[in-house]
Amino acid sequence: MSSITEVAREMQAVLTSEADRQGRESGFVQRESKLGGAEFAQTLTFGWLSNPEATLEELAQTAASLGVTISPQGLDQRFTPAAAACLKGVLGAAIERMVCASSPTAIPMLQSFPAVYIQDSSLIKLPEQLAVVWRGCGGRSGLGQSTLKVEVRWELKGGCLTGPLLEDGRVNEHRSLIQAKPLPKGSLRIADLGYWSLSEMQAQSDAGVFWLSYLQCHTVVFDQHQRRWNVVDLLQAQGSSRIELPVYLGVSVRLPARLLAVRVSQEVADRRRHYLHQRAQRLQKPVSRTALALANWTVIVTNLPAERLSLSEALVLIRIRWQVELLFKLWKSQGQVDEWRSAKPWRILCEVYAKLLAMLIQHWLFLLSCWCSPDRSLTKAAQTVRRQALHLASSFAILEQLVNAIQIIQRCLSVGCRINKSRITPRAYQLLLEVSEEGLA
Repeated sequence: MSSITEVAREMQAVLTSEADRQGRESGFVQRESKLGGAEFAQTLTFGWLSNPEATLEELAQTAASLGVTISPQGLDQRFTPAAAACLKGVLGAAIERMVCASSPTAIPMLQSFPAVYIQDSSLIKLPEQLAVVWRGCGGRSGLGQSTLKVEVRWELKGGCLTGPLLEDGRVNEHRSLIQAKPLPKGSLRIADLGYWSLSEMQAQSDAGVFWLSYLQCHTVVFDQHQRRWNVVDLLQAQGSSRIELPVYLGVSVRLPARLLAVRVSQEVADRRRHYLHQRAQRLQKPVSRTALALANWTVIVTNLPAERLSLSEALVLIRIRWQVELLFKLWKSQGQVDEWRSAKPWRILCEVYAKLLAMLIQHWLFLLSCWCSPDRSLTKAAQTVRRQALHLASSFAILEQLVNAIQIIQRCLSVGCRINKSRITPRAYQLLLEVSEEGLA
């Protein structure tokens, strides 16, 4: 657990001594300068945290609040490859510091595991000139040559983030950095289907790690008697709308698992098929018949035994993976990590790194302030942090003042940053607290 003073020290270490070190090692700072690595990193981080659309003039004003006088034109000249390398290093140093909530979230269902992880990735399309730094998949049109993949693994009890880890957009999730990071024994991982790997799931089972996932629709399934099935035929053969079966997954792996399924309403099935047709049209690929047939079902697989997780509980838990997508949405809509005002490639890359750093600092503040409340609204909390960002910056140099500034944010976030309950479409925290069976599929 992290106290306010500990987190304040971490912030100072990242944005002062570490930023100065990165400034020297990257070549951004080659001689004594009023805008060193620390001042540069603080100016951009707090400037864009306060206003993601901040102009050069506004950023220069942020620098002035830190005691650095620099013109907008002078600041613009500092956005170089070395500056980008400096900010990337500072971001990397921040990522290595694991800040967790001082009070874990109060959701009983999660307490049966030492840790509950959700993970996913998101893409940021960059100017084509930056393909020398971050490579995308590209295409015949020549577009998409530069894409940044941002990966996150999020522990939901204490709120700790692994990431944002940065990779080429062309890197497959199976070979991603986050896949290589081990999980503690007894923990639960809920990941996007992009990370589906039977060999990885087998390794996790062998290490005592539990996993919960939607079924990849083309996975070969064997029943408990080792009879091979098409999953749609297996479900239809049960003659029930709620199914729990012991199965084996994969031809070569034969991974032992529990298959959990529930038939959905026609409205939900039609909505899923509409999405599948839209996606196929966008990708210019035919729609899988199996995927269309499986739209009638919510199908989950897990290595958790029935006494540890019921079907109803599994249907609730699988939904919380969506929270990491909401985190990316927060970073993009509120933090605007994928938007910029400039057309200059290196300034754009500096802005992406600085905004990701700002989002990480923001997340640390969430963990100190409102994490223990299951009904927290991170969107409302982000708006509050944004209003306090410049006060945080002006207090940054002195630890006692920084602690006081964080305490003010903590008090503000304790008031009003809540999600209202909904009877029609229960929120994720409501389902987790109530394990309601209404609308689960």
